[in-house]
Amino acid sequence: MDPQAAGLQTGTGAVTAAVRGADGWPVTEAVLTLIDGTGAQAARCQGDARGSIVASGLAPGAYTAIITAVGHEPLARSTVVHDGASTALGEVELRRVGGADLPAPGLWRIDPVHSSIQVTAKHLGISSIHGRFNDFAGEITVANPVESSAVAARIVAASIDTGNDMRDEHLRNADFLNTEQHPEIAFRSTGLTRRGGDRWDLSGELTLCGMTRQVVLDTQFAGVGPDPWGGTRASATATTQLSRDDFAMTFNQALQTGIAAVGTTLKVQIDVQAVRED
Repeated sequence: MDPQAAGLQTGTGAVTAAVRGADGWPVTEAVLTLIDGTGAQAARCQGDARGSIVASGLAPGAYTAIITAVGHEPLARSTVVHDGASTALGEVELRRVGGADLPAPGLWRIDPVHSSIQVTAKHLGISSIHGRFNDFAGEITVANPVESSAVAARIVAASIDTGNDMRDEHLRNADFLNTEQHPEIAFRSTGLTRRGGDRWDLSGELTLCGMTRQVVLDTQFAGVGPDPWGGTRASATATTQLSRDDFAMTFNQALQTGIAAVGTTLKVQIDVQAVRED
């Protein structure tokens, strides 16, 4: 809101802020509201794509700055504005609603209906092929302290689905997943380290094509709460990158340009809902 356009008392002061989520990414939908000493709203401004907010045209005086965003907990700070000067609130972190509450200790089972495991590979060096595994299961044992928690997951390798039957059959044969010899992909965690805010590093052993390698999942906890069926659910997302060469999936078809038909780097994106077992 432009203070002058709204007919409010104006000046030449300003308040700035850079709004970030707990994961460090800009919160683009954040709104900065400034309340003056009389309790009146002096300004209301929306942040840009970088999470930056500038409220200008402010009269000198003391203000309460309130920063809000959908799905985040509001934050309030006191600040003083001087005529002709810009007051910086600095980098402001908004926490997601429910993000501060970690899952309670106990056994949580992954709900495959409301979870996904997606894999992306480069194709011809200019586009991407997206696939997903449709059959998987897993358990999360939340401990106290939470850093001692454990995760185990199993994926049916033949459930790969890229939306093309011929391509999927090729991915199942010995050139890639070799599902007849290695029907299961397995993950077993070996450590959980808090990176900051709602971000965690989940370390573990991934067994793929009969070979076991250490991997680290960049994990973000999204929250915990009740579901419509009387249960309690926790949600998290995770990403990592794998090299096909590490798991002996070395097949490739070189083009005349020298570019590989299928890239050797795989991007894995995981979105999980887990239900607590009583």
